[in-house]
Amino acid sequence: MAKKTIRFGIIGCGLMGKEFASAAARWLHLTNVNVEPQIVAVCDANPAATAWFQQNIPSVKGVYADYRELLEDPDVDAVYCAVPHNLHAQLYVDIIRAGKHLLGEKPFGIDADANAKIAAALGERPDVLVRCSSEFPFFPGAQQIVQWVNEGRFGRIIEVEAGFWHSSDLDPTKPINWKRRIGTNGEYGCMGDLGMHVLHLPLRFGWQPRSVRALLSQIVSERPDGKGGEAPCETWDNAILACDVDTGAQQFPMMLSMKRIAPGHANTWFIRIQGTAFSAEFTTKNPKQVASLPYEPGGPQAWHVIDAPYRSAYETITGGIFEFGFSDSILQMWAAFCDELANRDSMTQPFRCATPAEAAGSHRVFTAALASQRTGETVTIDWRD
Repeated sequence: MAKKTIRFGIIGCGLMGKEFASAAARWLHLTNVNVEPQIVAVCDANPAATAWFQQNIPSVKGVYADYRELLEDPDVDAVYCAVPHNLHAQLYVDIIRAGKHLLGEKPFGIDADANAKIAAALGERPDVLVRCSSEFPFFPGAQQIVQWVNEGRFGRIIEVEAGFWHSSDLDPTKPINWKRRIGTNGEYGCMGDLGMHVLHLPLRFGWQPRSVRALLSQIVSERPDGKGGEAPCETWDNAILACDVDTGAQQFPMMLSMKRIAPGHANTWFIRIQGTAFSAEFTTKNPKQVASLPYEPGGPQAWHVIDAPYRSAYETITGGIFEFGFSDSILQMWAAFCDELANRDSMTQPFRCATPAEAAGSHRVFTAALASQRTGETVTIDWRD
């Protein structure tokens, strides 16, 4: 099969930039796709970061310290941008206005005002494809949940719970980083860093919270500053959001949780949906398993747990009996972005990456959550444009 090549530049050559490079190198793992990425340019203020790409990615020709030079490179069709949240508005707007397609990291702006600037740039360039990075819904178990929701299996929804927990900041001796500072991470704290992952599927399903009551926690107040002293941690560690969803057809509670300090959870994403006719849950804690509970009035109530086979959105060379992992989900997400970029409305499969509209929806939720934390009250969310 002849494949269309999309030439990528990477702005921000840290961990996730390397993950994209790994996904591009594993593209032969996919079958029946008519497109492939090629990383041709990289940009980072740290020469050591770009040096890794020069050493490991033979297709890299352009190496820049200034992102504007990368955007002027005529060999770059699209950009993956992974930079601190305070840089999103300027860089994303400049990328879009330069006519480069963009897969950007969440939360698409440090706050609602920054997100609005990105949205305005999108209005100027509707020809540019822009999506938000969110890989967990590409796990086979999550895709099974998506299928069940699309099929209307659940009957009347009783409640929904979704979350993303990890324990990376449990250690109080971990040095402070940019995610701990309001100036670079924003007031959202863990919500801005983790929340798009949690809201991706609920917003895709049309479950927009009508209101939110937030419980935000700062657990570690100081961390080593790397200079022998201590620096204040300014952002929220954990967030629990109690939401009220009203779709017009039905109303139900939805609990959203984002935690940087969740003992025992290395990187756990989950979604649970309880309904009168069907209930289901999936968690990356047990990535091979998906649980469901079908119910008929008067019948037994029994959970069924089955192995979720390696049956991903895009077919791969891996047999169905094997395990699906985090790097596989990133590969699938990139396949979806490239598929949509190459084929637009004729994608190989229908599940798209997180959209700018969904990212904007997350900002409405997080902004309301901050207001709720300040007042201690439930805050209504206005979804009118």
